[in-house]
Amino acid sequence: MINNNFTVRVLTHYVEEQSEPDKKRYVFSYTITIENNGARHAQLLRRKWLVTDANGKKLVIEGEGVVGEQPLIEAGDEYTYTSGTVLETPVGVMQGFYTMIDVDEKEFDIEVSPFRLALPNILH
Repeated sequence: MINNNFTVRVLTHYVEEQSEPDKKRYVFSYTITIENNGARHAQLLRRKWLVTDANGKKLVIEGEGVVGEQPLIEAGDEYTYTSGTVLETPVGVMQGFYTMIDVDEKEFDIEVSPFRLALPNILH
């Protein structure tokens, strides 16, 4: 999805070795690439996520930066990081946004469209 001259790509992965399905613990990692297609750099200040499991349980996660960083993404460059989340169900969805600041010190949001977290081959 492209918004505010940024493209966000997401890859998800079920982390079987950290999961315990018998205890309703399903661990997922996600790798996000934020690509700056604009002509000016911007810095990622904050993130806000809404994580929803298959039972409808919702969790809001927000904070400064991502994985302990507030990266400056130069024009024409991209930033990639990997993080994770734990669900009580084998399927869920995440969505949210990043709050950025540009060279004019104007804040703006980059939306991250909903993406699925699911065990391999559980959905067709």
